[in-house]
Amino acid sequence: MADPSSYRPKPGQIPDSPGVYKFRDEHGRVIYVGKAKSLRQRLSSYFQDLANLHPRTRTMVTTAAAVEWTVVSTEVEALQLEYSWIKEFDPRFNVKYRDDKSYPSLAVTLNEEFPRVQVMRGAKKKGVRYFGPYAHAWAIRETVDLMLRVFPVRTCSAGVFKRSAQIGRPCLLGYIGKCSAPCVGRVTADEHRQLAEEFCDFMAGRTGTYLRRLEEQMHEAAEEMEYEKAARLRDDIGALKRAMEKNAVVLADATDADLIAVAEDELEAAVQIFHVRGGRVRGQRGWVTDKVEAVDTAGLVEHALQQLYGEERGDAVPKEVLVPAVPEPAEPVAQWLADRRGSRVDLRIPQRGDKKDLMETVQRNAQQALALHKTKRASDLTTRSRALEEIAEALGLDSAPLRVECFDISHLQGDDVVASMVVFEDGLPRKSEYRRFQIKSFAGQDDVRSMHEVVSRRFRRYLQEKQKTGEWQEEATGAEGVPGATEASGIAGVPGTAGQPIDRPDGPGGPEGPDEPGQGPSGPIDEEGRPKRFAYPPQLVVVDGGKPQVAAAKRALDELGVDDVAVCGLAKRLEEVWLPDEDDPVVLPRSSEGLYLLQRVRDEAHRFAITYQRSKRAKSLKAGPLDTVPGLGDSRKQALLKHFGSVKRLRAATVEQICEVPGVGRKTAETVAAALAGSAPAAPAVNTATGEIIEDEAAGAASSNGGTRP
Repeated sequence: MADPSSYRPKPGQIPDSPGVYKFRDEHGRVIYVGKAKSLRQRLSSYFQDLANLHPRTRTMVTTAAAVEWTVVSTEVEALQLEYSWIKEFDPRFNVKYRDDKSYPSLAVTLNEEFPRVQVMRGAKKKGVRYFGPYAHAWAIRETVDLMLRVFPVRTCSAGVFKRSAQIGRPCLLGYIGKCSAPCVGRVTADEHRQLAEEFCDFMAGRTGTYLRRLEEQMHEAAEEMEYEKAARLRDDIGALKRAMEKNAVVLADATDADLIAVAEDELEAAVQIFHVRGGRVRGQRGWVTDKVEAVDTAGLVEHALQQLYGEERGDAVPKEVLVPAVPEPAEPVAQWLADRRGSRVDLRIPQRGDKKDLMETVQRNAQQALALHKTKRASDLTTRSRALEEIAEALGLDSAPLRVECFDISHLQGDDVVASMVVFEDGLPRKSEYRRFQIKSFAGQDDVRSMHEVVSRRFRRYLQEKQKTGEWQEEATGAEGVPGATEASGIAGVPGTAGQPIDRPDGPGGPEGPDEPGQGPSGPIDEEGRPKRFAYPPQLVVVDGGKPQVAAAKRALDELGVDDVAVCGLAKRLEEVWLPDEDDPVVLPRSSEGLYLLQRVRDEAHRFAITYQRSKRAKSLKAGPLDTVPGLGDSRKQALLKHFGSVKRLRAATVEQICEVPGVGRKTAETVAAALAGSAPAAPAVNTATGEIIEDEAAGAASSNGGTRP
């Protein structure tokens, strides 16, 4: 615990002007970002008697080891810079709202030649018109299905659209009248775009004019005795009214507004937002967060506004924002919102009428969300805490292992040997920290040797990161065989590191990528305060295997001088837990939450390893003869196959003929000719239905797709 007086700025150093400040801990990690109208007054309030501070503020200032600030011209600039720094550094003591799920929106891709209506999640794209977000994707699809009768806009994917254009026949929606079929030229691009824009206008709330126009057309058709047309228009009007009924009118004056409500207790807060457009509720979303800083309702509202509109521009910011409490001072926040919208934004508390009634509804939703979150979290936290405590007790650890890393080896009969590393923090998978490895030091099947290599490489990276920050030198000085001196590459005294380049694993945890909701970066950071990868040590290493694998992992740690990380192995046969230097395994009860967590960690490592191994195997099976030519990229491979038509003809070509291909020089042509001359031609493909040999022309075409035949 640090003494705030040890890093308190000297009197007169802090300017009396608006600005943003950062508190950093002893490792340089940014742990809190704040803004102030007067930096001098705000920062001075942190360096008073600790007994007078809020408990959370007291924890923050005693965790910090330094404070720094940046002066800005106005409070609006301070608000913007505070938001940018919170997004960049993700400080642990700032309130951060995270969606409990990715809310879907109705999107119209106006940036395409033929706009498409679809459900979209995630980050917003330029040129796409969004409506929502909605609580459920099925609600969007029901609304779209009703409206396609009147606005037959394209909803198909690019592949389906291209296929229909090629065969000259629309898909089913084109036949039943729910698509205008621009793919086959039933409407022009301009006519289809006009339909998409009318669809957007209707969704934006401009419904009255369009319905009146349809009703006039229906009456005119009836007077002219065009009863089929009148009946079709009548059905169109009914479909649009049913779509409108799904979003009940809540504000009679066609208001565009967002309503934000907050429900909170001492530890947590829930925020609910209703998006009202054209007087109708068009979307709803919510967040739940821990109150890690001393903040009141107005402060929570300000954080919610930053989260909600920090990346938005134009009409995405409504004309009116209704809140339960206005941040103080309100002018900078209102000005910041106006800058993002491009026009005035009213930020106020509803006092009476329909808006106050709707705010009470939003407030009830926030209270229910907080109650539901507490019910779920109590169960989850209790289970995970019990599991970690059981693991600590069974393995004889001093404390519960909050970070667990598990390693697994995967191969196919000794080929394509790979390894995986998965990370669980507080009993939950942290997929952004997943890593995968290729075994480099030897060929063939040897799980024990592979485990030794992978654990060595992981912790060698950890020691190299500590070396850069100087932590290794301080901690390792005087340790036997692990001096603190450094070399240009590697760590002196640590076997296998001196003179070696920094080992780089094959990448993060695959497509899952983002952290689980509610998790922030942890561990060491770089000089800018950003979290560094691979530099945070676990409390427990789990290996998939028994006594030999555990001994290999322990030996790797001992060789590197890492003595503060526990190791265990989980054998699949009897689900036994093996410890280093122990002749008998630890047997946990089958009903043990600790065993269940270890099984989850082990199974996740196995899944991640085998997925990587299969992907590598698939790539090697798809490799063709041209893939072995060094320096030959995909573009020139395609050019060669397009020019000659097949690998057989390319193999028979002379160097001069190969040089005729655009982009292929003589040196490359000689390399290609030599590589193909040294490779045996593939066996002819056989049609299993007829017994006929498939001509090599087809084989050459297959080779252009990676060497596989249909």
